[in-house]
Amino acid sequence: MPPISHPRRRTPRRLPATLAGATAVTLVAGLAALPAHAESGTGDPIGTVARTVGSAHFEPGPCPRTADPIPELARARCGTLTVPERRSRTKDAKDAKDIKDAKGTKDLKDHRGRRITLAVAIMPAESSRPAPDPIVWFAGGPGDDAVSEIPMALAGNLNRDRDVVFMSQRGTYSADPELTCPNIDEFNARALGLVSNAPSTGRLHVEATRACRDRVDATGADRGTYNDIESSADYDALRRTLGVRKWNVFGISYGTHLALNYMRLHPKGIRSVGIDGVLPPSIAGGAVTWKAAREGFDGLFKACEEQADCNTRYPNLKETFLRLVSELEADPITTTVTVPVHPEPVKVVLDGGTLVNWLTSATHVAAGVPRSIDELAAGNPQRIAEQLAGGKYSPQAIGRVAHGLVYGVFCSQWTPYESRADIVRGGRRAFPSFPRSMLANAPQLAWLHGDCRAWDIPAAPPSVRDVTRSDIPTLALSGGFDAQTAPSNGAYAARTLSRSTAVTVPYVAHVVFADSQCAQTITTSFFDRPTEPDTSCLAGLQPPRFEIAP
Repeated sequence: MPPISHPRRRTPRRLPATLAGATAVTLVAGLAALPAHAESGTGDPIGTVARTVGSAHFEPGPCPRTADPIPELARARCGTLTVPERRSRTKDAKDAKDIKDAKGTKDLKDHRGRRITLAVAIMPAESSRPAPDPIVWFAGGPGDDAVSEIPMALAGNLNRDRDVVFMSQRGTYSADPELTCPNIDEFNARALGLVSNAPSTGRLHVEATRACRDRVDATGADRGTYNDIESSADYDALRRTLGVRKWNVFGISYGTHLALNYMRLHPKGIRSVGIDGVLPPSIAGGAVTWKAAREGFDGLFKACEEQADCNTRYPNLKETFLRLVSELEADPITTTVTVPVHPEPVKVVLDGGTLVNWLTSATHVAAGVPRSIDELAAGNPQRIAEQLAGGKYSPQAIGRVAHGLVYGVFCSQWTPYESRADIVRGGRRAFPSFPRSMLANAPQLAWLHGDCRAWDIPAAPPSVRDVTRSDIPTLALSGGFDAQTAPSNGAYAARTLSRSTAVTVPYVAHVVFADSQCAQTITTSFFDRPTEPDTSCLAGLQPPRFEIAP
């Protein structure tokens, strides 16, 4: 089961976690002028002083390994945060008076239980006079490594006026332990040649999950501790050990889910929160994913309908797509394609479920979608099949996602509180014409309950599904073409955030900060003025020019 995914189409987009052993460790090369300083009385830039708070310890050191080169790390201040894997086995000190600097570090040996290590990289502000409150980045996924998303953040000028802090969430690629499972990624690629909703495919899917579970167990990891509750405590510990009095949070995709729980569980020290591609924990699961697909698809189809040449060349595009889904679910098309990274031809079975999964991601490359659907309707599936195979067999799709964290979140926070029948009902509400055979598998969340039975961890407390209520200034960003986290989710989350601004950026898919200069401007203005973000750029946005076939 993949996490909430992001197509990999250009560098500023999500650059997922890293391949094992791909690069050597990058050493700290220097510090920026006048960076943000810790509230320790020493005047030291954040991330340059070893410090212990309760059971957590930050240690400056080398920057983490990355699968793809990240030249920006040469300017970073790096280190590691060491925390208990399961906090219930320790007695955490939360008072700031327990902070110790490098000259007075408390002995960590008295803390019982396994400890884990999280990589930290702090990118200095571009400004020579940065604001004192840094931004902490919450990565997508679940299971993406935050360090790999540094290029996206910097491409959007997030560090213009503030240091930006990146920490690998527990279980992700640059953390120890690293809970990636390449076997699942490899199965997801091979599964393109299987009927997506067939029971036999489900059995193989669950077998891959069991193999991942065994791999995680072999590391000694406690599978039940990889979730929002422990991760939120990790970020609170990071703020304290860095000596930061106040910081800002920016989360993308799954990072919004974590951010909403974090601001509910650890509100102290948060100046403002930006969430982009919003997934509220209170409704997360398969049903809302079906809703997201409907909203994102409808946004794209409407944009084509309103563009004269697109509507003329591809009339009734929405109806054509819905018809194809039902027809292909009953009678799939099988084809083969070649992709540069795979030496052998790749078999692709294009059925209704696979077509829905394709469009969920293809909203990121919206300009070509009408043409691809039209070609499929004419009996030519090659464009769609090539896109599917190119994504699944890409090196960036193998061995980078921390499935130990994926299942830790899904199986403790989602499936205990949403039944398979709930997912089917959500699918029926969103797409009444779809065959029942495909409704239990929401887009990109196939075989969720079977996988979670195999993962076998306890449910998180029911409070993990609580609505977040807060007066912390919050910016909720959504994309009009977002088929992964519904555009309406931003307004839903904002209802109980009394000082919030909900913005939908039209014609953009999931995680608008990655693709929209307007969204980047809104975001940076929000962190300057959290109650008055500058949204004036929205007025000038135009839809994409859709490809028109001869």
